[in-house]
Amino acid sequence: MLAVIVATIPVNGQFCKVNLYPEGAIPNYMDAGESEQWDSTDIVRVGLVQMPDIAVFLPSKKSRTGEAVIICPGGGYHRLSYDWEGEDVAKFWNSKGIAAIVLKYRLPVSKAQAEPWKSPLMDAKRAMRMVRYHAPEWGIDPHRIGIMGFSAGGHLASSLSTHFDTGDPGAQDPIERVSSRPDFAILVYPVITFTGDFQHSGSRKALVGENVELMEYFSSELQVTPETPPTFLVHAADDRGVPPENSIVYFQALQKNKVPVEMHIYPQGGHGFSLGIGKGHLAEWPERAYVWLESLRE
Repeated sequence: MLAVIVATIPVNGQFCKVNLYPEGAIPNYMDAGESEQWDSTDIVRVGLVQMPDIAVFLPSKKSRTGEAVIICPGGGYHRLSYDWEGEDVAKFWNSKGIAAIVLKYRLPVSKAQAEPWKSPLMDAKRAMRMVRYHAPEWGIDPHRIGIMGFSAGGHLASSLSTHFDTGDPGAQDPIERVSSRPDFAILVYPVITFTGDFQHSGSRKALVGENVELMEYFSSELQVTPETPPTFLVHAADDRGVPPENSIVYFQALQKNKVPVEMHIYPQGGHGFSLGIGKGHLAEWPERAYVWLESLRE
């Protein structure tokens, strides 16, 4: 049984939500009596995610470039800044003719996760497989699908970039046979390391606690290989929440492995600036990311 009914997505529609897994078949999940928490006081925040899904935003057929970006909102692995670092960003990519998919992934602080550290990456892999599997119906080139993330969502995106797989050819579910490797990655003020002095301890504690082996496994700068996808990095020099050294060590690891990488560190912006609206020239970063993405087509 597939997790998505393609007919539910309008041919010329811009938006639809699709569950990542079939009803009652969510892996690494157990009923803990929790309910999802939604707060829209200033921005839309989601906590205790129970049913992971993707929100698919499609540009018009006439505008399509073929690329797609899966977006992982941040929130320290405690919650998701769903519109601020998700839906708002999706609309930017649609304005460029690029499909955008907002991932509502499970959080390790939820008691419903059997092994908490597994669920976010599991959901990111599933989202990549699902978008690639349904690429023809959604007007997407299956070889031009990237991952994007903000803060802890950037950590999840870098984790997928370094822990992807080629799929399980023997799986009964055809989606699980598809590769989860991103074709590119865009990381915005990302959490990268769980072992360095400049780690974001809140994200680390939420995902892996004090498990030293998992700290190394999820320190993305230690996991880069020549197969890691081309990457675009954005950070602010005055970020006190997630210091820019996180992006710098990842940049260095990518260079060492000869992976194409571009990095922009702005003098001001702090942490959690999303699209940078109202932040002076920091607001240029989405356009720079778009130009970089265009260069990958060459």
